Amino acid sequence: MTDPAVERDAAESASAFSHPPVVPDATAAYGEHPDQIVDFYAPRGDHGPGPAPLVVLLHGGAWRAPYDRQHITPLADFLARRGFAVANVEYRRGSALPHQGGSGPVAGRWPETFDDVAAAMDALPALAAAAVPRADLRRTVLTGHSAGGHLALWAAARHVLPADAPTAWRLPEPPELRGVVALAPIADFTVAEELGVCGGASAQLLGGEGPFASRLPYADPAALLPTGIATAIVHGREDIVVPPQVAEAYVEAAAKAGETVGLTLLSDVGHFPLIDPAADASAVVAEEIAQLGW
Repeated sequence: MTDPAVERDAAESASAFSHPPVVPDATAAYGEHPDQIVDFYAPRGDHGPGPAPLVVLLHGGAWRAPYDRQHITPLADFLARRGFAVANVEYRRGSALPHQGGSGPVAGRWPETFDDVAAAMDALPALAAAAVPRADLRRTVLTGHSAGGHLALWAAARHVLPADAPTAWRLPEPPELRGVVALAPIADFTVAEELGVCGGASAQLLGGEGPFASRLPYADPAALLPTGIATAIVHGREDIVVPPQVAEAYVEAAAKAGETVGLTLLSDVGHFPLIDPAADASAVVAEEIAQLGW
């Protein structure tokens, strides 16, 4: 007998991935590697010609090479039609080759995945100003889905990284963000590993079981609290890819650190409707972003 939860996840995934990629209005490089690029979407629709909040979007896919920014371009377009300027960031991911005798691709690269996100965030103000003149950089909201949700939380916490973190990662003061909206994020690596999220992707991202514990303080959002950045999480109650316990653990860690993180749990929603313009959940995501950006 087929598991209903698995059937739901498959149907939701098929819907989210059924939309054709949306061509950006502009593309700019933030480095020399082919993956160090950002696609920009200008605000459209009946929202007037004035300045628009900038949404920085980080895609998911367990930090693995087969999953690039193309699958989230329909969400970028959806947000642009809601009146936002959007920057869809690509970054280096793990090899597409099998790892350690396994059959799946490696999750992420240490330290390149983090190098890229830091470099992209630092370059974005100038790139966005040139590519999307209507983008109001004073109203920047950072969002990301799944593994991208992790990267969004991490990027917002660069000012609280340990003092011995790579210089290019660490910021001397909080980034200029209106806030973060993390979508089903892999937000607590310890809990994610306990639950086997994405086949142990968190440990792979940090270089394997050996360096996992020693690198947590530099990479795990749950270890980088409080940030002082307004943060909201949207998560499906029926998510079997990244179970909501992962987000709940992050929210609890934040509370222990003296910080309040908003958590919206959507009933009858799994992992993929959050990035599916055809799903009602995407409207909730847009509203969460609007509350911070506008």
